[in-house]
Amino acid sequence: MRAKISYTVTAAVLVFYFVLVGSRGVMLIQAGTLLTVTFGVAVLILPLIGLWFLWQNTRFVRRANALAAELDAEGGLPVDELKRTPGGRIDRDSADEVFARRKTETEASPDDWRTWFRLAVAYHDARDTPRARRAMQRAIALHDGRPVRA
Repeated sequence: MRAKISYTVTAAVLVFYFVLVGSRGVMLIQAGTLLTVTFGVAVLILPLIGLWFLWQNTRFVRRANALAAELDAEGGLPVDELKRTPGGRIDRDSADEVFARRKTETEASPDDWRTWFRLAVAYHDARDTPRARRAMQRAIALHDGRPVRA
């Protein structure tokens, strides 16, 4: 729940920032000189790109959460079996061991979105965020029946 609140607050702050920047872009365009119009258009493009990225990320998170809910209903969510240090951090050897099992499971069933979801969690636990995201994108695509990019 804490992560959802943090995400919502961050998204709201970003939207506020995009509106603020966009209003400055409009002000520059209204000044009417070639230079200010050029800068105004450039300033307006930045919030549009930011909103697109925010929208894409929000879609990804919602779809991943939907998969988690479905997997939870099936009783297939990965159990947290990782060992932790006294400070609460995940033990690296433990994460590597779980990752190896998840990778083997995924290689045995490469067309099952459930194995890709669990592999994404293992990547995340191993602090490999780019691969975790790619594995989750693959799980989402397989779940939706869309073609999967290699």
